[in-house]
Amino acid sequence: MNRSVNTRKRMWRWAVALMLGGAVAPALAEIQGAGATFPSKVYERWAQTFQKSHAIGVRYRPTGSGDGVRQITDRAVQFGGTDSPLPPAELAKRQLVQIPMLVGGVVPVVNLPGIENGRLRLDGELLADLMAGRVAKWNDARIAALNRGLTLPALPVRRVVRAEKSGTTEGFARYLSQVSAPFKSEVGVSQLPAWPGEVMRADGNDGVSKSVKATPGAIGYVSFDRVVQDGLAGVRLRNAAGEYVVASEEGFRAAVVESDVNQKGDDLASILDRPGVRAWPITLASFVLVDAAPAKAGDTSSALRFLYWCFVHGDALTRGTGFAPLPTTVQSKLASRFASVKAGDGKPMDYVGM
Repeated sequence: MNRSVNTRKRMWRWAVALMLGGAVAPALAEIQGAGATFPSKVYERWAQTFQKSHAIGVRYRPTGSGDGVRQITDRAVQFGGTDSPLPPAELAKRQLVQIPMLVGGVVPVVNLPGIENGRLRLDGELLADLMAGRVAKWNDARIAALNRGLTLPALPVRRVVRAEKSGTTEGFARYLSQVSAPFKSEVGVSQLPAWPGEVMRADGNDGVSKSVKATPGAIGYVSFDRVVQDGLAGVRLRNAAGEYVVASEEGFRAAVVESDVNQKGDDLASILDRPGVRAWPITLASFVLVDAAPAKAGDTSSALRFLYWCFVHGDALTRGTGFAPLPTTVQSKLASRFASVKAGDGKPMDYVGM
């Protein structure tokens, strides 16, 4: 993070502090969060670092985006994680505030003998046909045409998908629907699609990773950090510029730069299949949801302090995790997003004092 960004963030903290009033509510013994598995390893890293300098613990359970939305709607946790952002009308209905936290990539991964990370080339249409069950064997002529010189096995294609409602799945299906009209009509966009034919189902990113590693001929989809962490073979995917690229933090940043997330500061804008020679096609932002008008100020105040601390320190803490920080055009809006959470007396919550 450069000096100007640090200075800007200090000014935001000072400005927000001027707006705050009222007594600080007592802190929770432990902040509870649940939801998206996509960024869960980063949230764990943030929580561990936060706990070293604060007298409060943070526990985040990676249960899937659908469950994260459900739990924060039921006020069963202090914050919910989701990779599928809720539209403004839905946020108002549920009385929630939505805050983008980071950017990452969904990566198709395979288990094919002798084929290492970044060796197998696929384009979007062929990937969509594979995931829709329209390609039976890995030595199919269409795959061979994109991978001349690569020995492809005559193994059956075994698809591994998420068993629970998943924002990662929704983002993956949205990309496939953008690049393939047949996939859009036959499968469509959903957190829990009705995948055609026989598929293997697994819980969370970690479950998909384990199933792919254990199944010769498997293809699945996980967050990029799992590719690195678990030694998976990610595909080299053709992007909108016609380049075959491997997933990387640089590729996620390139996708954001070419989107309205960066150019207009719109955190709900799509960053899928953006132009740019380095851009990774399946790039997603991940969000947290908090109670907009908490009945118990202490519950939400502690969670906001943790999340705001993550925002302030996020660039350094995110680097090297397999994810990318938000562009400053989005970061500059977040102080007002945090300040929009109001206690029962209508006053903003105190979250900058830790």
